[in-house]
Amino acid sequence: MRWTKTFIPTLREDPAEAETASHRLMLRAGLLRKLASGTYTYLPLGWRALHKAIRIVREEMDRAGALEILMPILQPVELWEASGRAAAFGDLMCRVVDRTGRTNVLGPTHEEVVTDLVHQNITSHRQLPVTFYQIGVKFRDEIRPRFGVIRSREFIMKDAYSFDADPEGLHRSYQAMYDAYVRIFSRAGLRPVIVEADTGLIGGDVSHEFMVPTPTGEDLIAACAGCGYAANREKLACPPPAFEPEAPRPLREVATPGASTIEQVSGFLKVPPARMIKTLVYTADGAPAVILVRGDHEANPAKLARVLRAACVELASEETIRQVTGGPLGFSGPAGLKGVRVVADHSVAGPSGAIPNAVTGANKADTHLVDVNAGRDWTPTETADLRLAVAGDPCPRCGAPIAFTRGVEIGHVFKLGTKYSEKLGAVFQDAEGRLLPAVMGCYGIGVNRIVAAALEASHDADGIRWPLAIAPYEVLLVSVNMKDERVRAESERLYQELTAAGLEVLWDDRDLAPGVKFKDADLVGIPLRLTLGGKGLEKGTVDLKLRTRKEQRPVPRADVAAAVAAARQEYPGTLDAAP
Repeated sequence: MRWTKTFIPTLREDPAEAETASHRLMLRAGLLRKLASGTYTYLPLGWRALHKAIRIVREEMDRAGALEILMPILQPVELWEASGRAAAFGDLMCRVVDRTGRTNVLGPTHEEVVTDLVHQNITSHRQLPVTFYQIGVKFRDEIRPRFGVIRSREFIMKDAYSFDADPEGLHRSYQAMYDAYVRIFSRAGLRPVIVEADTGLIGGDVSHEFMVPTPTGEDLIAACAGCGYAANREKLACPPPAFEPEAPRPLREVATPGASTIEQVSGFLKVPPARMIKTLVYTADGAPAVILVRGDHEANPAKLARVLRAACVELASEETIRQVTGGPLGFSGPAGLKGVRVVADHSVAGPSGAIPNAVTGANKADTHLVDVNAGRDWTPTETADLRLAVAGDPCPRCGAPIAFTRGVEIGHVFKLGTKYSEKLGAVFQDAEGRLLPAVMGCYGIGVNRIVAAALEASHDADGIRWPLAIAPYEVLLVSVNMKDERVRAESERLYQELTAAGLEVLWDDRDLAPGVKFKDADLVGIPLRLTLGGKGLEKGTVDLKLRTRKEQRPVPRADVAAAVAAARQEYPGTLDAAP
C-alpha cells in the first residue's frame, strides 16, 4: 500500500481527551477517530490491526473445535427477564422499543440467545458436547466510557459457549478454551498474567481472567511472591484477622459537629480508622441491608452480591438510609438497628472476635458512639468476607504478603454450570432417558482490547512498537527525496519485489521532508523500516531498522529481501503460525 493512496491522519500533539498510552497512540497514529462518547470509527491502519487479531482468534477457536455462528445483537427482553439478568444489568443495557411496541435490548453479551438456540435444537446427549462462538459487536451503556477502546460502549468481542452433559465434560471444554486463549495471546505478542476472578454479572462458580500488566490498567492484580498465587482484587479472599483482647469500656455518646467522614471523625476523636466501623446501607434487589467494614477498608461490590445473593446491589438513597437508621447520611451505626439485615465483614466481627471499643455513628446528626462492642451494643445477622483486599494482606494460600499491580483484562473464561440452561430450558435426554440441563461454560475475549493492550505493553516516547503478528503492515519503506527520479524508480522496484515476496509493505511515497517521515514512521510503529535515499543508491545499499532498536544497518540492495525475512523472524511477536 502506498501512503498517498491510504488514509493515515497522524497528529503531532497528544489529544486532550486521551487518558492512557493506547488511547493517545491510537488517535495520534491515525488508527481511529471518536464518533461519540465510547464509540469509535476504525481507520485503515486500526482496522488492519484489528482484522489480524480477529484472524488469530478465529484460527485458534477453530483449532479448539468450536463452531462459528453469528447471533443477533438485537434481542427480545423476555429472554433476559427469564434468566433474571434484565434487572442485574440495569442501565448498562440499552433497551429499544420497535414499531410493534415490543421491547428489545442491544446485546451486551449472548448467554441467553445461545442457550435459547440450544433449547430449540439440541435434545439428546448424542449432540453433546458442542461449543459455539461468534466474533461481533456488543453494546454496553457504560456510565463513564474511558481509556479509549479499553472501556467503550460499543466493542468487538469473541464470545464462546460450551454445552456438555456433565461437569467432567465442562472441565474438558473449559481447559480446551483456556489453552486456546494461551495460544491466542502468545501469537498476538502478549504475555498475560492468568488470575482467579469474580464471575460478576455473567455468573458461575469458577473463572479466570487473562490480564496484561500496565501502569494505567483499570483493574488491580493481586499477586503473591511466596507461592505465585494471583487473583483479581475483586476475587481475592481476605482471611479473618486475629483481634487483640481488650476489656470493654462503657458506651459513650460524643458530639462530632460537622464530622461525618472517616477521616474527619478520626481526626476529631484522635482514633485511627482501623478502630472505627464504617456503616453502609445498600439495597439488594430493592431490599435494604446494612454492611459493616473497618474504617480503613472498602466494601467489595462483587463479594456483597455473592453474600447477599442479589442480582442488583447498590448504595441506598439518603431517604432509605434515614428510614433504616433513623439518622442522616454520614452518621450511621449498627447500635439499635432493628428489622434490617446487618452483615459484618470479618475485619469488624468474625470467627475470632470483633473490634473492641470501636467508634461508630450514633444514627443521629453530628453524633458518634465511642467504645462500641459487638454482642453488648450490637449483634450482626451474619459475618462474611465483604471487603476489598489491600496491599500487605496475607495470601489466602500461603500467608505471605500480597502486592498489587495494574492490568488490562483481555480475556475471561467461566464455568457457568446450569444457571442458564435450567432457567431457559436447555435440557437434553441422557442415555437413561432422563431430562437434564446442559452444563455450560462461557469464554470471552475483547478483540479491541488485544490491540489496545499491545500498545499499552509496547511503546516508547516516539510512538507504537507493534508486535509483528498484529502490526498493520510488516515493512515500512521510506523513500528519501521523492523528487529524485532514481530514488522514485528504485523504490518502486523494491516495493514490487517485497510485495511479490509475500510481505505486507507500506510505502511512504509522500513528497515530504525526511524528518517528517521518520517521525511518522516511529509514531505508527511498523516493525521493520527500510530507508532508501540518494546516498544509499550510490553505495548500492538500503538501511534496515527494527522498530525495537535504535540502530540501523546498511544492507546490500541485492540482499534486502533476505535481510527482511531474517529480521522478521527475530522480531518480537512473530509466533504467527496458523494451526
